[in-house]
Amino acid sequence: MKLLSTKATCNSHGQDSSYFLGWEEYEKNPYDDVHNPKGIIQMGLAENQLSFDLLESWLAKNPDASGFKQGGKSIFRELALFQDYHGLPSFKQALVDFMAEIRGNRVSFDPNHIVLTAGSTSANETLMFCLAEKGEAFLLPTPYYPGFDRDLKWRTGVEIVPIQCNSSNNFQITEQALQQAYKDAQERNLKVKGVMVTNPSNPLGTTMSRSELNLLVDFIEENKDMHLISDEIYSGTVFSSPNFISVMEILKERNDLQDFKQTDNICERVHVVYSLSKDLGLPGFRVGALYSENDEVVAAATKMSSFGLISSQTQYLLSSMLGDKKFTKNYLAENLKRLKKRHGKLVSGLQKAGINCLESNAALFCWVDMRHLLPSNTFEAEMDLWKKIVYQVGLNISPGSSCHCNEPGWFRVCFANMSEETLKQAMKRLKAFVVESTGNVNSVTSRSTLQKTKSVLTKWVFRLSSRDHRDHQEER
Repeated sequence: MKLLSTKATCNSHGQDSSYFLGWEEYEKNPYDDVHNPKGIIQMGLAENQLSFDLLESWLAKNPDASGFKQGGKSIFRELALFQDYHGLPSFKQALVDFMAEIRGNRVSFDPNHIVLTAGSTSANETLMFCLAEKGEAFLLPTPYYPGFDRDLKWRTGVEIVPIQCNSSNNFQITEQALQQAYKDAQERNLKVKGVMVTNPSNPLGTTMSRSELNLLVDFIEENKDMHLISDEIYSGTVFSSPNFISVMEILKERNDLQDFKQTDNICERVHVVYSLSKDLGLPGFRVGALYSENDEVVAAATKMSSFGLISSQTQYLLSSMLGDKKFTKNYLAENLKRLKKRHGKLVSGLQKAGINCLESNAALFCWVDMRHLLPSNTFEAEMDLWKKIVYQVGLNISPGSSCHCNEPGWFRVCFANMSEETLKQAMKRLKAFVVESTGNVNSVTSRSTLQKTKSVLTKWVFRLSSRDHRDHQEER
């Protein structure tokens, strides 16, 4: 007798990806400079912990906001009873103003067209439910965020078809790759409902070019039943040129030039996802949103948002914080300075270890090239290297295969979720490993140590090579 549903027992969540399993190993043996200095350093988590002092300083200066007061009087009762899933109007206005500020006020957002969700995970899944049926597909450029296998597919039944990008042009989207992905979907008898991108890119840490964005807009303009989703949750982390260009800017430019046919509804087929998890460093607050000019999408998504609301207390606090324009201006500028400096520390540390990375200008991580450390150009070799880095070096980083990269040897390495001293320790470990691996000095790891390391590899690690290799074979 079957006790649980098919959904509860299926294996399509993606939790057995090396991306998530690396987290599990870290949680078993977390690094602490005092209590566990030989533990695993978490470099697989894209958190922004560099500017908490700015947030804490604002809270200390604004006790009414954090104390749920207005004009010195408590509004706790009102907030505790507020449960309108449309959200607090004051927060929606503050949020769209903040989004516009990040984009240099080159575009504006209508608060009536934004839907609040419990994080961007919920926003992305809600859009899938609104735009596609089970068994239909979205095209995503590779490499892409491993969590999308869960967020977009698990409960919705929507399929992901990869747009295969490669290092020859720094993983930019080309028309040839886009058309090939569309052809691949057709050969699999999948109806394509649109394209989804992250801009800035997770895991590349780069901003999309104007030509790439125009290519995608042209594509959905030609295919009238398709949508374009732009996940822009890292839009406020662009710390160097080229500047961030939102898809909303592309639409505005083309509308200003009357580049669309009068009968075209393309603006209603472009949707933006946003969150405060990265730009403001508040993933635990679970603040996300989707923005759409499509009234039907907004109406449907608003109804669905009742399954994952943002608490009224959180909305009130953040409406006060984001409504303080002096604070937001200072925060955005200072946060970018800190991200740029920390990014430079990681790149410098990698270079000293003989490792390069893709030139990047945004986000909380680098796309690191370790192809020269592979004994063979295979995903099996990549997984073997990843195991060594997790267990011998004590660093949890994300292998490219978990991001569906079609070239072995790339890894995503985060830099903003730790102290500068911890980053230095991580780079020290990595450099020692590279020196040892390339045979430049006598090996400091005895055969017995290697055997011991091998014996502690849990069963899931050995499954990874075959699983990730199988995934790539299916994508090709």
